Amino acid sequence: MSGAIEVARKVQALRARIDAWKRDGLRIGFVPTMGNLHEGHYSLVRLARANVDQVVASIFVNPTQFGPGEDYDRYPRTPDADLAGLEAAGCDLAWMPALDEMYPLGTARAVRVQVPGITDVLDGAHRPGHFDGVCTVVARLFNQVRPDLAVFGRKDYQQLAVIRHMVLDLAFPVELVGADIVRESDGLARSSRNQYLSAEERALAPEIHRTLLAVRDAVQAGQGWREAEADAAAGLQAAGFVVDYAVVRTPLLAEPSTSPGSHGDGGLVALVAARLGRTRLIDNLEFSAAA
Repeated sequence: MSGAIEVARKVQALRARIDAWKRDGLRIGFVPTMGNLHEGHYSLVRLARANVDQVVASIFVNPTQFGPGEDYDRYPRTPDADLAGLEAAGCDLAWMPALDEMYPLGTARAVRVQVPGITDVLDGAHRPGHFDGVCTVVARLFNQVRPDLAVFGRKDYQQLAVIRHMVLDLAFPVELVGADIVRESDGLARSSRNQYLSAEERALAPEIHRTLLAVRDAVQAGQGWREAEADAAAGLQAAGFVVDYAVVRTPLLAEPSTSPGSHGDGGLVALVAARLGRTRLIDNLEFSAAA
């Protein structure tokens, strides 16, 4: 990367820059975001930077993935700070479209992308329509940016699984990379929503990560996954959380087998979504079924 970060606000300008890079044979990486960026986002940019020639990051707060009563209107917009952070992380181009540039026919008439099955559980069950909005905007972004590689954080574990499904089924020519979760020193997964927490809630929030570690340890010690789920939910509720789910799943988000010893060394993932006050937090922990 050389010089200041470029900004494109129109599809025509974005495509002109992408076309020029492609004519030069350059490999393009992409990091989609909704802005209000933090170290977790910048780590995605650096990961892309290590694997491609040019990096594009989008900043677009996508209304179609917010449900009624969710925080679309109060979602923080911090474009100046975001651009400075992206430039420092090694991003070459920021794609910052207006709403009518992303949805030229309006959101009510927008073509929608739906992924069946995997979107009906966990966050999909608690936030109906959320993943339709995610897939709709990511499909548009892939079409606009045409990246060779796209990086998504593993904190949104189900989102990454859904996008993998979409990319495979629609034959998008893009390599997906899942980046490790970036955590605070006390274990809390970094998120733009953490800033909504009061001081008391922030002190309590790391209990989610401690709960995930306890689930891992219990399952690896031989406890059944259903019992581990129940203990996790009960513990979080007792601590003051309103729990949407606290579950153990396979990497494809299916329930594990209930047969004793059937997991072998197979992978599992513990996932939690819980609310503190008005703030909904999600986190997960991948682990081997065997200690």
